[in-house]
Amino acid sequence: MIADVGRDESNMVSSSNFMEAPVYENGHECPVSAKNDAVSSASARETCNDRFLVHVAMTLDGEYLRGSIAAVHSVLKHTSCPESVYFHFIASDSGSPTGNELTRIVESTFPSLAFKVYPFDEKLVKELISSSIRKALDNPLNYARSYLADIIDECVQRVIYLDSDVVVVDDIRKLWSVSLTGSRVIGAPEYCHANLTKYFSDEFWSDPGLSKVFDGKRPCYFNTGVMVMDLRKWREGGYGAKIEQWMEVQKERKIYELGSLPPFLLVFGGDVEPIHHRWNQHGLGGHNVLSSCRSLHPGPVSLLHWSGKGKPWRRLDEGNPCPVDRLWAPYDLYRPFSQRLEQR
Repeated sequence: MIADVGRDESNMVSSSNFMEAPVYENGHECPVSAKNDAVSSASARETCNDRFLVHVAMTLDGEYLRGSIAAVHSVLKHTSCPESVYFHFIASDSGSPTGNELTRIVESTFPSLAFKVYPFDEKLVKELISSSIRKALDNPLNYARSYLADIIDECVQRVIYLDSDVVVVDDIRKLWSVSLTGSRVIGAPEYCHANLTKYFSDEFWSDPGLSKVFDGKRPCYFNTGVMVMDLRKWREGGYGAKIEQWMEVQKERKIYELGSLPPFLLVFGGDVEPIHHRWNQHGLGGHNVLSSCRSLHPGPVSLLHWSGKGKPWRRLDEGNPCPVDRLWAPYDLYRPFSQRLEQR
């Protein structure tokens, strides 16, 4: 997910802006073949034969880099096999910083990290994007999750997709172990108590030709910021084209207002592998328009997600954090400008 531009985020393009993360090594319980046999220097294709690897996909850009770095740090810190996690980063082919610059930043912050940065052609989606409730949601990179099966090396058949405004506080291997049963292509925490009708316009619900997409299904709301995705099934089913078809309808009819989420609801609603709610404690950023404080949902927590307008690093920098923002702070590797000056 892409953020609104912050006051200091345009300066987060140098590797000197981030501290080097601690070294995290595989525990004794990790499979021997997955222990660091030069995985960090291997290409994504060379790692496809390692069945013990966990594949994680995220977007990278200058506006959200601080959140992305914190998210990666949290994954490594809490997994028992950090050397067995491979990151697939998607970056705009026309953005700043460039893919090469982002690669250098990640390499300097996580010297032993196994990863690859892939270019995303924004022209694929620019003409399909309609204005939404918040400008940040209109960023083309926010739609890259719909193209992962085309972007990531074909030999990678499964990934965990994570938004950049999350921290993982549990072993990501537990999420990776979720089975996508039958024909299901994605898995995510579902929220069946949510009123699905509010995510689409009255015109959508009053047109049987459109609303019939949910006939015979029991669709529930799910947040696309945390998903387990079967890329093989996605490719075979042509799901990227199905999402684009709904985006084309949206351009003509304006049937929703919430960026890249509604097309996923339309294509997958009612056919999502349910994952425990602990894996997406979302909404911590407040409303999509207002940055309000929210509390954690009741129950166990494995992943915290600051979806919504408010982001923890901004509220911390402004000296007006929400209580939950202090749970994000330990994973922050960003060095304030004053600290960088002191070290010169």
